[in-house]
Amino acid sequence: MAGLSARGIGMLERGERSHPYPHTVRSLAHAMGLTDDERTELLAAVPTGGVDPDPNPVLPVPLTPLVGRDREVEEIGSLCGRPEVRLLTLTGLGGVGKTRIAIEVARETADTFPDGLFFVRLAHLDDAALVVSTVARMLGLREQEDKEALVARLSGERLLLVLDNFEHVLEAAPEMAKLIEASPGLTVLATSRAPLRVRGEQAYPVGPLALPASTLSPHPDEVLGSPSGRLFAERAKAASPSFQLTKQNAAAVAAICWRVDGLPLALELAAAKAGFIDTEALLSRLDLALSGGSRALPERQRTMRAALDWSYDLLSEPGKTLFRWLSLFAGGFTIEAAEAVGGEDAIHLLGELVEQSLVTAELGRARYGMLEPVRQYAFEKLEETSETEVAGGAHALYYLALAQRAGPRLRGPEQAVWLGRLDTELGNLRAAIRWALDHGEVEEVARTARTSWSFWWLRGHAGEGRRWVEETLARGTDLSDFTRGRLLFIASTLAHGRSDWEASRALAEEGLALCRRVDDQEGVALALGSAGISALGQGRREEGLALLEESMDLGLKLEQREGPSILSSYAASVLLARGDFTRARELAERGLALAREIEVGIGAFLALHTLAQVALAEGDLDNAVRLYREGLSLSVEIGDDSSVAVYLEGLANVAASRGELVLAARLWGAAEALLERIEVIAYVQAPDRAVQASQVAAARERLDREAWERAWAEGRTMRREAALEEALSGDRSQALPAADP
Repeated sequence: MAGLSARGIGMLERGERSHPYPHTVRSLAHAMGLTDDERTELLAAVPTGGVDPDPNPVLPVPLTPLVGRDREVEEIGSLCGRPEVRLLTLTGLGGVGKTRIAIEVARETADTFPDGLFFVRLAHLDDAALVVSTVARMLGLREQEDKEALVARLSGERLLLVLDNFEHVLEAAPEMAKLIEASPGLTVLATSRAPLRVRGEQAYPVGPLALPASTLSPHPDEVLGSPSGRLFAERAKAASPSFQLTKQNAAAVAAICWRVDGLPLALELAAAKAGFIDTEALLSRLDLALSGGSRALPERQRTMRAALDWSYDLLSEPGKTLFRWLSLFAGGFTIEAAEAVGGEDAIHLLGELVEQSLVTAELGRARYGMLEPVRQYAFEKLEETSETEVAGGAHALYYLALAQRAGPRLRGPEQAVWLGRLDTELGNLRAAIRWALDHGEVEEVARTARTSWSFWWLRGHAGEGRRWVEETLARGTDLSDFTRGRLLFIASTLAHGRSDWEASRALAEEGLALCRRVDDQEGVALALGSAGISALGQGRREEGLALLEESMDLGLKLEQREGPSILSSYAASVLLARGDFTRARELAERGLALAREIEVGIGAFLALHTLAQVALAEGDLDNAVRLYREGLSLSVEIGDDSSVAVYLEGLANVAASRGELVLAARLWGAAEALLERIEVIAYVQAPDRAVQASQVAAARERLDREAWERAWAEGRTMRREAALEEALSGDRSQALPAADP
């Protein structure tokens, strides 16, 4: 019922996995039908540190039941099943429940879409240019692949794509319409405050919840029988366990439902006050608030704004200021971030905002956020003041400083922790960079790029990071030659991630010239190394090796360790291709020693991979396995899935050499599926892809076709943890005689 494997459940029961994904916990709670109290207890039992991001995001699991939407779910589900309905947009006011309905529809219609459901949040994606690439990555494609590749991915498949909060990126609607037209099996269910207004769209307006039949002395059962009355009662009881719907308060509750026009968010905001205001007083206060809506807005928007105005008016003046300023956060924030933007009193004022249901607090974590309609209301309030520039600057400078502080820690023993922290704050970091570039703070962005650019590399955002760096170069006409030289090196290196070797080489050479002009010897070493890797990518191995050796010699002369540790493995790959195993091993071992000296993970797992390749080439399979597994464990610890996939391929190669063909097929399948889900970082020291393909083909010939295809398919569908467990333990069943090395 939870959609989890028996193996995964067993690992949790045995304590082999102590930090389950948040989605796993929510799925278990939903499947077991836990009460709210039991669900809270289960969530609180999960350790708060070391939680990995879910590599297989699916439909969110709501914490509360959907109330009063049976008709809408049935009608929308029926529309989604019609072949002529390819783009269905749920429209309506923010807070009316569009997202919740879309999730339920997707869950109910799952059988109609045999190739899967995909849920993409767009609420914090302010750049419309990122919509299609975000969809592509959700569907398992890499950032560098074009629209044709996305269409090919969708060819012949019947799947549902839910795009939530499209109103933020309406400029992307024409591009999505073209994608739908080119993909006959694709159905898109979008939620948006306004129609997308593209050809083929069918809009479905989502209205408020049905109201109680009367406010004149209604029976409590009559109020509870209406969706709006039931929603209010359930949320009021959650806010105050002693709340009961009685003959005495039923009329007031019914009147509240009518006054807020059955809008779910307004009902929830009102019900949250039931813990300290009786319903008669609540109704009286609500009457005053509802009279202040703008008559320029549609009636329902006036009602919604009135409910928000009422909550806002209950705040103290410092609380109102903080509320407005918090609207700048994208994807949530910490107490420290709130204090940096709103002052040292923020920690006390947050309690006031949480109490008024204007800010949400995540269970078990010191992290806060706002429902999107509330955040947009707060931002409107901010724009009505003269505070926007000051607040925007404080937000941007905090997150740029956070990234700068993270920079040195992305290369040492704290790497995994800080990569995870920047992952969590990615929405805020994007907003900070955009604000800074638009307000002339180019130097600050350049400083951030120079210190923390490896985040974009290690977390599979190489293309996006390169765009930020190149925009900084374009806007920073006054940047010093020193800074420009370093930024050109970064842009060149990030271009490696998309195998854009020609552009990478040009950027490296331009940066090299600037570094030499200002006698930046460290920059010269970096640029030479990037130029060398670009040459390897272009197939010019001897030229690339010469550049790498020049870079390493200069780096060691300058007492650098990180650059030479990484480049040693790239250079070793050239010698390995030559058949010079002894020299290749020496270079890789030097790289490993340097990496361990300064505790830089990327240098270590590059070196371990090269050493494993050497061992495999020499027929020392046991040593190859040991090295591959050590590198795989390190890659998992750091969170670099592109390296994880390359190591899975390496272990598959060893398994095939030993005749363990079922295991090899499963690992190759798992690696293939993982590479499809991420923007692959190009590792030119990895096995040549043509050679890799020939090894797979040779192994396939030695195993029954049906057994091979079954094993490969099993590998592709394995959860990440199961694939890692199999790779690290091995399975020698069904082994055939070993192949010749």
